[in-house]
Amino acid sequence: MATVLDSLTLPCSSALASTAFSGRRSSLALPQCRGLKIAHSFTSHSIRSARSNARFPHRSATIVCEAQETAAIVPAASEATWKSMVIESKLPVLVEFWAPWCGPCRMIHPIIDELSKEYTGKFKFYKVDTDNNSSIASQYGIRSIPTVIIFKDGEKKEAIIGAVPKATLTASMEKFL
Repeated sequence: MATVLDSLTLPCSSALASTAFSGRRSSLALPQCRGLKIAHSFTSHSIRSARSNARFPHRSATIVCEAQETAAIVPAASEATWKSMVIESKLPVLVEFWAPWCGPCRMIHPIIDELSKEYTGKFKFYKVDTDNNSSIASQYGIRSIPTVIIFKDGEKKEAIIGAVPKATLTASMEKFL
């Protein structure tokens, strides 16, 4: 089972820290990832230098997932809107059951968002936060997240469990067009 980090702290190495005292700046280039941002923080640590024993601020960076920001592209369905948005829909509906703390859910969000753009007018897309809408989750037997369920004419047609590739979701969706 894979473990997904909520955050990762990257301390400056002592070699990089020592260059800061000489007046030169150095930086570390990290790859750009969708849904991630780098938040800087400063903490105080004792750094012994050959010149002095003074305290200097220690800079570190934390990589933070912005899952809730990326989740905003596909609208949320709730217990109050479930019937009108999903059950009574004329188009097939893809619903992702997820939770903010779920690492694999964060991985599938961009895929669902991309599919929602590609299938505009052919499919409807919604996300259901299982923490806030537990009655919907229990009604459809959601025991693992992320779970994607495809509905057509108000009936559950297919369920896909786990963070699957885009091709798997597309193949399942094409059956109901």
